[in-house]
Amino acid sequence: MNNFVAIDFETGMQRPHSSISIGLVKYCNYEKIDTYYSLICPPQLYIRPDFTEIHGLVIEDVIDAPKFSEIRNDIFNFIEDMPLVAHNAPFDMGVLKASLKWYNLDVPRLSYFCSRSLARGTWPGLKSYALTSLAKEFGIVYNANNALDDAETCGKLVQMSAEKFGKEKNIEQLLKAAKINMSVLIDDDENL
Repeated sequence: MNNFVAIDFETGMQRPHSSISIGLVKYCNYEKIDTYYSLICPPQLYIRPDFTEIHGLVIEDVIDAPKFSEIRNDIFNFIEDMPLVAHNAPFDMGVLKASLKWYNLDVPRLSYFCSRSLARGTWPGLKSYALTSLAKEFGIVYNANNALDDAETCGKLVQMSAEKFGKEKNIEQLLKAAKINMSVLIDDDENL
């Protein structure tokens, strides 16, 4: 399967459940086919000023936005059963899990991988693997720290890796070629 969904969150503070925007970009056969974006009203109506400097979002942007619990079904209907990819995946998967748990929602088992790790395995020896650095390295112009643009840039890195290793490879084969593994998001309370 060459299908995946790139995901990115922006947060209002250093608490993982403080998501204030989400961007999702769906890819089939390594080609972009659909997008989803939503602002999110965080549980605590506060955005740190230094975070606003990064993503540009202020309370007025999110005060009337839906709560995470109100868009949960939209998010998972969009994802379907596709694996997720995020740049620095532990952060975004942590935000997803914390947002679900904040509202006492089930944490589904989701396969995911990290585009930063994929980039390291695809293009070893680069000076930096930050999303902005990789975008500059490969001439990708985008609005950094906008959840939808970050997700799409992450997806473009997967496309470029697939071009290097061969688009006939499915996601699992692509990850193997880059010497990285698929991970699984699980509920901490789940018995393995």
